[in-house]
Amino acid sequence: MAKRIFSTVLLWLIILATMYFFQARGGIVLLVLVSTLTLREFYQMVVRMGHAPFARIGLLFGAAITLAPVAVGHCALITPENLLAVAAISFAILIISARTPENRVESLGWTLFGLVYVPFMLQFLVRILLIEGPHAGTGLALVLWLIAVSKFCDVGALLSGMAFGKHKMAPVISPKKTWEGAIGGLITSAALGAGIVYAFGQYFPATLTPLVAAAIALPIAALGIISDLVESVIKRRANTKDSGATIPGIGGMFDLSDSLILTAPAGYLIFISLL
Repeated sequence: MAKRIFSTVLLWLIILATMYFFQARGGIVLLVLVSTLTLREFYQMVVRMGHAPFARIGLLFGAAITLAPVAVGHCALITPENLLAVAAISFAILIISARTPENRVESLGWTLFGLVYVPFMLQFLVRILLIEGPHAGTGLALVLWLIAVSKFCDVGALLSGMAFGKHKMAPVISPKKTWEGAIGGLITSAALGAGIVYAFGQYFPATLTPLVAAAIALPIAALGIISDLVESVIKRRANTKDSGATIPGIGGMFDLSDSLILTAPAGYLIFISLL
């Protein structure tokens, strides 16, 4: 627990310092790094399952897909969707000769799924960073809000589960998770979401009031819990406890970013509807 708390505090200090000194550009660099490392760990787990994804070229496409929203304003052809299509074409060509007949379908499927599930989903955080107005720092504020609401649901769920947890939520997938913990996580996220908007309201759209923020935080946090369960399914299939050992007390980068994978696109769609 001490290592987890230390790592959490240190990671938040890194995130806040990077975005304070380097603004959106720093945030984009961090997101590309997180996306690429998460995809790398995903492919490593696929290898443990006995499959052979096109990991190296997949990582290159993954970094490009995460960064693509920045390039849209300069070249309309460079979009996440177009890059994903080019990746599919490339992998389809590769499987003809680069894999044995027994694992060609799995190689194609897992490589493409990794691109869709990790960088394509996380690139929505870059899109949020690029949101302009009503304040120059609105995009940054919305990303930090989304990350805080998503990640602190884990903290609230952990503490609530330790104190009150009795009823298992998904005993086969994640035995330690309880319904009481999930409820505590949702309440924590709603309270934190409202508190951030109340304290720093000038950075957020006028339509995002503390009450609205609390209401939005509930489905965002719920998606974060589902994201975590999906990662648990993948880890169980790969017969591994953690996706890696990058972060003491937490695990790998996938263990850190898992809850953002589903919340990133949901948050983006919600935010643009409020502008």
